[in-house]
Amino acid sequence: MAVDLAPLPARSVVLSLLLGSHPHRMSSAELVRAGEHFGVPASTTRVALTRAVAAGDLYREDGDYVLGERLARRQRRQDEAVLDAETPWDGSWELAVVVVAGRPGPERAALRDRLASYRLAELREGVWTRPANLSRPRGYADDPVLRCFTAVPDDDPAAMASGLWDLPAWAATGRELLDALGSTTDPAPRLAVAAQVVRHLAGDPLLPAALLPHGWPAAQMRAAYAGYQAELRALAIGR
Repeated sequence: MAVDLAPLPARSVVLSLLLGSHPHRMSSAELVRAGEHFGVPASTTRVALTRAVAAGDLYREDGDYVLGERLARRQRRQDEAVLDAETPWDGSWELAVVVVAGRPGPERAALRDRLASYRLAELREGVWTRPANLSRPRGYADDPVLRCFTAVPDDDPAAMASGLWDLPAWAATGRELLDALGSTTDPAPRLAVAAQVVRHLAGDPLLPAALLPHGWPAAQMRAAYAGYQAELRALAIGR
């Protein structure tokens, strides 16, 4: 994979700044100042903010810009990928089975996206699973088309994991992104790399350590991105 160093468009710069900010709100002055650091003129940042509000990506509150609900959910998922969400694993797996047939295509696609957002993978059509090692609630279990269980498979768990996720490919891309973040110093390309890092982390299956290949780079990536978030926070407040 070739890491993309192309600077982000103005709207993506604004949204990346807010997605990397805790709490996820910044003033217009902070966003304009940060945008200029990444090579975005003040007038362009203001236009991007207006369009982001019109699209529902942001809203105004007490003079600040705040993430809309869709992006706030994305930030929570992003944080789950950055923070250590693992609990001790007893060998059991989450299992979600689709038990209602004949649903419209958009409903099926929405359910697939929802299950994938909980980091489940499809074992076969309508059967989704993952190791039960995460502390997050199983919010998908309230869907009436599913029956959900916890089970211990007879098959080798490491073989199951490698069949459900392409772990070598994910690790190889992660190492390339980690190297690029460490070696890129110009602000705009560095922000572009950081955005790719966090997108890649969102696809980390967060498996138990016993099921991961040697040299899994996710922990290093989370630490590197947390460090970059600190850079963004310092930039926003003008330090």
